[in-house]
Amino acid sequence: MNYKLLITTVLSIFFFSCQQQQKATSSKDLTVKKPNIIFIYLDDLGFGDISINGAKGFTTPNMDALAKGGVNFKNGYATSATCTPSRYAAFTGQYPWRKNAKILPGTAPMLIDTTQVTLPKMLQSAGYETAIIGKWHLGLGSENKDWNQRIYPGPNDVGFDYSYILAATQDRVPTVYIEDGNVVNLDKNDPIEVDYDQNFEGQPTGKDNPELVTMMWHHGHNNTIVNGIPRIGYMKGGKSALWSDVDMADHFLGKVKSYIQTQSKTDKPFFLSYTMQQPHVPRTPHPRFVGLSGQGPRGDVILEADWCIGELMKTLENEGILENTLIILSSDNGPVLNDGYYDKAVELVGEHQPAGPLRGGKYSLFEAGAHVPFITYWKGKIEPSVSNALVCQIDLFSSLAALVGSNIKGPDSKNILSSFLGQDKTGRSSLVLEATTRTSFRKGKWILIPSYKGKKRNEFVDIELGNNEELMLFDLENDLSQTKNVAHQYPEVVEELLEEFYEIRGEWKKGVDNKLELK
Repeated sequence: MNYKLLITTVLSIFFFSCQQQQKATSSKDLTVKKPNIIFIYLDDLGFGDISINGAKGFTTPNMDALAKGGVNFKNGYATSATCTPSRYAAFTGQYPWRKNAKILPGTAPMLIDTTQVTLPKMLQSAGYETAIIGKWHLGLGSENKDWNQRIYPGPNDVGFDYSYILAATQDRVPTVYIEDGNVVNLDKNDPIEVDYDQNFEGQPTGKDNPELVTMMWHHGHNNTIVNGIPRIGYMKGGKSALWSDVDMADHFLGKVKSYIQTQSKTDKPFFLSYTMQQPHVPRTPHPRFVGLSGQGPRGDVILEADWCIGELMKTLENEGILENTLIILSSDNGPVLNDGYYDKAVELVGEHQPAGPLRGGKYSLFEAGAHVPFITYWKGKIEPSVSNALVCQIDLFSSLAALVGSNIKGPDSKNILSSFLGQDKTGRSSLVLEATTRTSFRKGKWILIPSYKGKKRNEFVDIELGNNEELMLFDLENDLSQTKNVAHQYPEVVEELLEEFYEIRGEWKKGVDNKLELK
């Protein structure tokens, strides 16, 4: 026997095996152990509202730490310039205009059908525990729901194992927390009644009783008064269930901490949507944060939200699960200053630009409407970087499906997991954006805004855009602030974008609300 040859062969196999094992270990096989996933979803936070993106006058150290330790996307989007549509897209992977999604009143029925495929349902099927804590605003129950019984359907019926929510927004009734479909701390001898059309006899309102309000209102926030704040809509009863506005951030944070601490002791991975209410109106910072920003309540609640995120990170670290947790942070739409109450948001803003270099804001089809902060963080798995990849919240569905090994995909959602993990710098190729039923089209460096002749105005229609007679094309690579319409300089680009836009949108020029003329 040739012992020399045998020894050489054995050593070769050994070294090859070691090399392969080392390669497998260092390749960051992300599917070996499914990570926990936390989606931090802020409300009305602008691209420029965090200090790493240029905020002035205050700093957001905890959001900055996520951005510096993960991927800070410079082309990250919600699908829409308002909250309900963006949230619908994030949780269903479907463009909201396909559902005709709009901002919902607090009494609206559930927008997501219980038979629909959803992001949390997909993750449930992949072995995840799922929860949502914070704002919901996707409708609850039926048209004529009884708030004094279990409300069906709700988040628990579309994929969330646990839900602790406010039904709509902090400025709308009902002003109560709802846990797994039931109003928290409800006294059945003091039943809740809610109406968005007619007040209840004997109930004071902000409009008729200004002496009872502690926060002055404008454009419609003048109905039932709760905690000195006039709201949208009318409500009666439920006194023991009413929330405390200044304690809301602490309250939700407490639920988040408790959920993480409980789940960390189990073998199952979890998906948590932490849907924060800040900096949406009414801005009611806890006294600990009042005056800290120097920019009034809006700046103060941004600092409050940043502190909450820091506390969340400490909890993950204390529970020993930070290294196996993917964190995604974004906002449902862009910023707005005056949005229902006079809180000196405009007067105290100073040099700070909530939208950063972007044009427009909440409700707007211009960039700042849906171009928002977007950060992914996974300690030890994502290399810190700044990315120009085109990413959108609608893509969380298919991308997270790829991460956890699921074949379920969202209808309009793209698998851009490699971009979310910082490995690919391209992202999706194109994106339809929406603001109050109007849509625009982003592809590469271009964004096309159609002509909207004759579009009716309402309180939410993009005031700056108005009834634009002219199709607009902007080169975002060279004109991020959208100062120059170059449609006439690039007719071939306009033609190409229109063709693809029509293919995605289909036939949609019917009806009073869609008098759209592109040619």
